[in-house]
Amino acid sequence: MGRSPPDMTPEAVRKFFRRLAEHNPEPRTELDYATPYQLLVAVVLSAQATDKSVNLATHRLFPVAPTPAAMLALGEEKVAEYVKTIGLFRTKAKNVVALSRLLLERHDGEVPGEREALEALPGVGRKTANVVLNTVFRQPVMAVDTHIFRLANRTGLAPGRNVGAVETALMRSVPAEYLLDAHHWLILHGRYVCTARKPQCVACCVRDLCAWPEKDK
Repeated sequence: MGRSPPDMTPEAVRKFFRRLAEHNPEPRTELDYATPYQLLVAVVLSAQATDKSVNLATHRLFPVAPTPAAMLALGEEKVAEYVKTIGLFRTKAKNVVALSRLLLERHDGEVPGEREALEALPGVGRKTANVVLNTVFRQPVMAVDTHIFRLANRTGLAPGRNVGAVETALMRSVPAEYLLDAHHWLILHGRYVCTARKPQCVACCVRDLCAWPEKDK
């Protein structure tokens, strides 16, 4: 196992995000949705699945069940049929129908903008809540997935032994002016450039700032 890279300096962190912003001024999620409810459902479905696979399923699901009431009426078995191409589809279908019921019962069918209320919904953990709070409600929070966890540790941007530690480190180190979009910049960079098996270091716009000792090999 290679040695861990040193933490990135505050000046390097600022340059890091400035360059990501220059390359992609308006980053957005790659999940397709038309409403906050549809984003919530898509993020729940995306656990251990690719955005592409989720979009393929929701392109079929959302036309017939675009709202909590319609999803509840569709029912768990039929929802499962629409999302059966996604991993853990039965559990996810159960959660989607259950969270739709609770949205109707507790929130008049609207997606709440509070973390506690979101995390009380079936299938919604901290990461999913953070995605919704950031993307829909534009709150400066950080959803750490496997891509961001890997990138933060590999580059020295925000090392941490678990996703919670990385989230805390990022919230502390990301400059305020970049925090709202930092999640999207990092996930896209991790997905397409700082990949798990063969990171595209030659094409990386922040290569000189990265402290990964393997980047020049």
